Amino acid sequence: MTQNLVTDSATGAVPDDWTGRFVTLTFERDVAVPLAVLWNVWTAPAARAVWAAPSPSVTVEFLEADTRVGGREISICRGEGHPDIRCECGWLELQPARCSVNYEVISSEGVTQSVALVTADISGTHESSRLGLTVQLSSLAEDMEAGYREGFSAALDNLVSTAERTMVLQRVIKAPRSIVWSVWMNPETLPQWWGPEGFSCRTKRIDLRAGGEWVFDMIGPDGTIFPNHHLYNDVLPEERIGYALHAGEDGPKHADAWASFEDLDGATKVTLGMVFSTSAEFQEAKGFGAVELGLQTLGKLERFATSR
Repeated sequence: MTQNLVTDSATGAVPDDWTGRFVTLTFERDVAVPLAVLWNVWTAPAARAVWAAPSPSVTVEFLEADTRVGGREISICRGEGHPDIRCECGWLELQPARCSVNYEVISSEGVTQSVALVTADISGTHESSRLGLTVQLSSLAEDMEAGYREGFSAALDNLVSTAERTMVLQRVIKAPRSIVWSVWMNPETLPQWWGPEGFSCRTKRIDLRAGGEWVFDMIGPDGTIFPNHHLYNDVLPEERIGYALHAGEDGPKHADAWASFEDLDGATKVTLGMVFSTSAEFQEAKGFGAVELGLQTLGKLERFATSR
């Protein structure tokens, strides 16, 4: 994992009796991934669910996730021997691949512990990127500053690791978002275009709803069969799809994946993202041409959607 911790610091000038109640924390990370990858890992609910837990002993369950201005994200953080922690995040500003601003309210057992304003500044190139984070914290419980510093630092380390095994593919399709969505989320049309050039799909079961699944074989040009199993966990109409990608029914999970759909003056920007389960699987996928094959799949989607 390549990472450079530039700074994790706290500053603030407040009266002595309020010390620790109001504080500004700053964090920075350099990440050896393209700017588009870092932005998606920071904002896409499927990716945020992967890196949000500060340690392996903590689990984070997302109850709600709407990454739009005015949308909110609600999660429950559970750790053995500790009461559950509820985190509500509300998105106030989103400038793609540039910055985001959100509020965050932390509570436990129905009591608010802290509120914060979180500003993320993102910059970079096609090769590397940087995340700068400013957390303006108002602590209503004791020692929240230390908890925030520890929690954000660990989560951002996880974010770096997650980003470095994430693949993001994008294509602007000259068709309305409603058409692109209907072509993707239709059990009859999805198998007709899914997969790279020369591949076909043989469906066993398909249910394109949250909690549903698609069990199918991808058949290569030479007849090679690749078992696939998509388990859908998130479906927000015309906005996004989230699913786990397994190597066949009851096979190991290869990736947490998502697709998002953005309206661009009558065209549709489609983003297909995958967080691979391990760095080795990510490198293996890159090695056999997953980027090129994935872009071919989006090309087939475009041809199908524009012919409707």
